Amino acid sequence: MPEARRRPAASTRPDVERSALHRTLVSVSVTEAGRSIAHRLPFAHHHGDVAGTVRRLWADVDGFVLMLAAGAAVRIVAPLLEGKDRDPAVVCVDDAARWAVALVGGHGGANALAHQVAALLGAEAVVTTATDATRTPALDLFPGFRAEGDVAGVTAAMLAGRSPVVEVALPEWPTPASLTDGPGPERVVVTDAALATEAGVAVLHPPSLVAGVGCSTAADPAEVAALLDRALAGAGLARASVGSVATIDRRRHHPAVTSLGLEVQAFSPTELAAVAVPNPSTTVADAVGTPSVAEAAALLAAGPGASLAVAKQRSATGTVAVARRAAPAGCLSVVGLGPGGVAHRTPAAATAVRHAEVVVGYGPYLDQAGDLLTASQVVVRSPIGSEEDRARLALAHAAAGRRVALVCSGDAGVYGMASLAVELAGDELPGVRIDVVPGVTAALASAALLGAPLGHDHATISLSDLLTPWEVIERRVRAAAEADLVVALYNPRSGGRTWQLPAALDILRRYRPAATPVGLVTDATRPSQRVVHTTLAEVEPADVGMTTCVVIGATTTTTVAGRMVTPRGYRS
Repeated sequence: MPEARRRPAASTRPDVERSALHRTLVSVSVTEAGRSIAHRLPFAHHHGDVAGTVRRLWADVDGFVLMLAAGAAVRIVAPLLEGKDRDPAVVCVDDAARWAVALVGGHGGANALAHQVAALLGAEAVVTTATDATRTPALDLFPGFRAEGDVAGVTAAMLAGRSPVVEVALPEWPTPASLTDGPGPERVVVTDAALATEAGVAVLHPPSLVAGVGCSTAADPAEVAALLDRALAGAGLARASVGSVATIDRRRHHPAVTSLGLEVQAFSPTELAAVAVPNPSTTVADAVGTPSVAEAAALLAAGPGASLAVAKQRSATGTVAVARRAAPAGCLSVVGLGPGGVAHRTPAAATAVRHAEVVVGYGPYLDQAGDLLTASQVVVRSPIGSEEDRARLALAHAAAGRRVALVCSGDAGVYGMASLAVELAGDELPGVRIDVVPGVTAALASAALLGAPLGHDHATISLSDLLTPWEVIERRVRAAAEADLVVALYNPRSGGRTWQLPAALDILRRYRPAATPVGLVTDATRPSQRVVHTTLAEVEPADVGMTTCVVIGATTTTTVAGRMVTPRGYRS
């Protein structure tokens, strides 16, 4: 049997544990066909001796993608299995890349990994978990919550069509957005209290608690962890609701802090000294410049209105305290999904969508992120033209304390929803945190397919005059033409807007030679992708649609071996 895994799943927050940015994924192949498939995946790859490789890496890897028959994979991993909260995810892919089968660790990441692999390979994900198959919210996958108690029993009732009674012991904490309150008799309790296991009762623990830790240089991590456990038990609080640990900056990387397996927040002595605490210490103040570390750090990290749930407790080399957040800190992530292909979607974008409680977006963009969505999320589809309503709805959910993803194609900050969301939040909800998650925008994806046309100064201009007067657009096109910039035209032509592109091309022809290279890229990185190389004299507007990016070269742009290139000037 392998030694215990070094990253215990039971002690980490689900949003950190399953984040694509923090996972170690490995593909293993045995045939040449399997090797070729593995090379299409963005994971570390090992070829040959599948059984030996899996045994050797089992304790150190979060997930395996095995280019292997499911039966053979079962025989390899069966002796290694310890428990679904500790085993790595295992996905099998056949040699024809038709199927990606979630074999082991469905709710530990295998289902999501199967969908990711399927999207990357153009395969079909095979997921047999009952909640996934029936689109029933999974209690252990609600973003931001940890499930304990009779999760299996309550889930079975939900699969049978019975909605549980939802009891909220923390009224300021919103329940999972997709959880429906029903007649029971099963119950779901939302609390940070430690409850005894009871048949028919599942407990959802929100990350409402922050552990403050102070320790000496010689502090023993096991001693500090045991002190925290005793403090929580004495107050009747659940370890699963401790969402982060806070300390003084000089202890940020101390093993007694990092070994707790939680997000770490660290503060300077000056910041800590400004926090009023019930148990200050002159000895601590003399030693580190603040009269409190554990209590002050916990309160500071827990945010405005926080209260101490557990006052400072001491061991030989450490102190702990626990603060309770007054309310959850909602967050809106405005996410750029990239041009369309999964391979060009960033891990940060996938993480933001996968771990959001609410996902809002224009229907086709949600389809673009379909492999990331689960029944445990609320997914709000919005029609085109309702951008302001879409942004307001996303902000309202974030203001209520939920984690929200507002998805856009390309980059959210380039003709996307980021500017509108930031504007509205600044005017109406200044306290809502907004993260803008960048993506590969159409001009960059198109340029990569054309060659290197954006190698020097360039401009992007939208030809849509729905929100911007044509006079303004015309002036910008003329300025870019006069400045001899490469120009990437967005929204160039639609069924109802056919004259704008010819008008823009006419302006550019006044300043550029007829032979200037022009590239037309439609549906970049998608299955319907089409790339056309032409010239400013020969470009045909009828070849252009709303999803086409038109790239017009500068006077220095040339064609080299069939590729558009705008030299930077490295070669004399």
